[in-house]
Amino acid sequence: MSERPLIGITTSDHKSRIAWWFDWFAVWRHGGRPLRLSPSREVPARLDGLIIGGGDDIQAHLYDVEMHLDVRVDPQRDDLELQLLERFIPRGTPVLGICRGAQLINVYLGGTLDPDIYTTHEGLKQRRTVLPRKTVDIVGASQLNRILKVTWCRINSLHHQAVQEAGDGIEIVARDRDGLVQGIESRRHDFLIGVQWHPEWLIFNRPQQRLIRALVDAARRR
Repeated sequence: MSERPLIGITTSDHKSRIAWWFDWFAVWRHGGRPLRLSPSREVPARLDGLIIGGGDDIQAHLYDVEMHLDVRVDPQRDDLELQLLERFIPRGTPVLGICRGAQLINVYLGGTLDPDIYTTHEGLKQRRTVLPRKTVDIVGASQLNRILKVTWCRINSLHHQAVQEAGDGIEIVARDRDGLVQGIESRRHDFLIGVQWHPEWLIFNRPQQRLIRALVDAARRR
């Protein structure tokens, strides 16, 4: 058996053990070697793949809007993840963004975010849960469509921010039935994908596990 590719997974320094276990298991079960990356940990010189994980809100000044006073931010983590993208995207390292990770990829490439979907979309139903309660439509012939092998799927939702204007080279490839962006991918990179949901929590959902496996397989091919 070939050596497991090293997959860095970004987290905060304070992520719970249970949440990290789901991150770890999602990568390990598909043949990867998961490595936790956080502001207090040293980043290795080489990674075969990178997951920008979920967590706190992204600092508003990074996409030129006013900060909401009642949100949690992690400036050190923002800095770490932007540095990782700056370092590994030009190398062709496969990158998957999960929830805030999708947002950060978009911000890194010059896009903007909706800072609070429940303020900007009147009457939007609250669906913040790790259970698959939301329906997402996926653009046909997109990379995400080819990986998941479905044109729609049920996903979970923990976010209150979302991608608004797409960044440079970014295509919006999935939206929920409320019209909110749920999936993005880059036209200019072999594997640079962001999803607004949390596939690592959906351990029995085959399409979502295909997404994690695709990241690990792309890392192995490098």
